[in-house]
Amino acid sequence: MDRAKIKVLLADDDPDDRDLFTEAVNEHNADIQTAGNGAQLMTLLLETSEFPDFIFLDLNMPEKSGKECLQEIRQHPKLKDIPVIIYSTSSSKKDIDDTYSLGANLYITKPNSFSELRNTVREILSIDWKQREQKVAKKQYVFAISE
Repeated sequence: MDRAKIKVLLADDDPDDRDLFTEAVNEHNADIQTAGNGAQLMTLLLETSEFPDFIFLDLNMPEKSGKECLQEIRQHPKLKDIPVIIYSTSSSKKDIDDTYSLGANLYITKPNSFSELRNTVREILSIDWKQREQKVAKKQYVFAISE
């Protein structure tokens, strides 16, 4: 069966993180587009007619933070149902609680190795988001690869 490619949009201000993430996504049946900051992300989203299947969103970015982007995405009628996965170095309870309250679908702390990143991307892209509840229980919000 020839399935359409998954469309992923990553917003991250770190070029090395964007490159590694792109490499991990390219190993799967997926296309990726990247934004270097939150303002660029929102411009891409508002100017496209083809929305991504997933948005991976870093929190600490210049011009517009990940939390600000998440809030705008959830308030926009055409964007509000796109799954948003927080992808951050932060593991602070406040960031986790804030992004959960703002409506993110999952929270991932950036993996320490490319192998972990590859496994994480594979797991996330394999989730059937149409069958998954939009708002998961808090205990399922922080994503961890099961060993």
